Amino acid sequence: MKRILIANRGEIALRIIRALREYGYFSVLAYSEADRDSLPVKLSDAAICIGPASARGSYLNIPAIISAVEITGCDAVHPGYGFLAESPQFARVCMDAGIIFIGPSPEAMEKVGDKSVARAVAKNAGVPVVPGSNGFVSSKDELFKLAKEISFPLILKAAAGGGGKGMRIVQSFSELENSFDTASNEAKTAFGNSKLYLEKYVSEPRHIEIQFARDKFGNCVSLFERECSIQRKHQKLLEESPSSFVSPKLRKELSEAALAIANQVDYVGIGTAEFLVTQEEKFYFIEINARIQVEHPVTEMVTGIDLVELQLIIAEGKPIPFSQDDVKITGHAIECRINAEDPRNNFCPSPGKVTQFIPPCGPGIRCDSHLYSGFEIVPYYDSLIAKVISYAPNRERAINRMQRALYEMTVEGISTTIDFHMEVLKNAFFRKGDYYTNFVQRRMGIK
Repeated sequence: MKRILIANRGEIALRIIRALREYGYFSVLAYSEADRDSLPVKLSDAAICIGPASARGSYLNIPAIISAVEITGCDAVHPGYGFLAESPQFARVCMDAGIIFIGPSPEAMEKVGDKSVARAVAKNAGVPVVPGSNGFVSSKDELFKLAKEISFPLILKAAAGGGGKGMRIVQSFSELENSFDTASNEAKTAFGNSKLYLEKYVSEPRHIEIQFARDKFGNCVSLFERECSIQRKHQKLLEESPSSFVSPKLRKELSEAALAIANQVDYVGIGTAEFLVTQEEKFYFIEINARIQVEHPVTEMVTGIDLVELQLIIAEGKPIPFSQDDVKITGHAIECRINAEDPRNNFCPSPGKVTQFIPPCGPGIRCDSHLYSGFEIVPYYDSLIAKVISYAPNRERAINRMQRALYEMTVEGISTTIDFHMEVLKNAFFRKGDYYTNFVQRRMGIK
């Protein structure tokens, strides 16, 4: 690989551009008309417009992206996260066109991308899953029959996609039919796939994920866990590594489960296995994210391993340059996702011009952001505008360091979630590490 097209935008596009420059690759950014003045466009080695503001006409437009690869002479595509990052169709089109797709094979992606299929894969690998439907729910008759067998509370989930779209918690039979219709329609709109599956809803779990990597030689390593339990409506808001809850024994068990699934599907690339973990340390597999994660920086900080570089190494067909014994956790890292949203108005998106942006700096602080003063945040895409990551020798200092960083951070002209994160960080339950996926609702009173 020499020239790599980045089929994405925002902070992840900029993160990839920086990695490519460090490791000697030529970066080409594919951008929409709405992102013409974005920082990734300004900082990439070259850039090419692939369509209008709508994601469907640009970042989800496979023919336009393939044309951009051919026009600019690229030999590989990095999809980032979101958009086409987990599209087997896109990966297969790239492969058929002789373009290296920096991610797993379309076959592996198909096996882990559909949650109902991934559940079957996990079962075959001997990994426990939450009780639920064996595949997607094909009819409402089946829905009611399964609900009776599994018992409430239940959760409906979109078979394709993620990010909380197409999800509904159901407490009784009276809610079931309406929740099914609503979740199905939402899944159809978000992912072009209305299929749902049904699971037992696990109350007050931890959401723990394992970062893993596997090369074409079958070398498979765990980069250990991230705690992702601070959520709102199934959307992650804050992540940390290591988890204050995970014991060495549980870490080993979760890692072994993640690697078993990766080996089962002959996964090649980096990926994340997500689990629900009960207070008694019993865990259940949820899904595999076949891409780089938004929260990858916390793993980079505590392991010292550059995950984008690792993606490039594996995509070039080289072996992972370290063994499991080489992976160590040192210190503690926390990431706050800063969104252009108004927490006082039900987290309503807040597009507009950023009149002033001062990123946080100083010891142990990393800020991944595509913002600059005068930048116009458009309403067409995800509201994430920055990720602030703190790193320190221990969790208490990492929290204190994050508080200092957010106090310094200035974003004027729009509403942001900075103050919301400050409230999380000073909460006594969070500081003790005593929190679960319902923390925002239960401890902060936010729906």
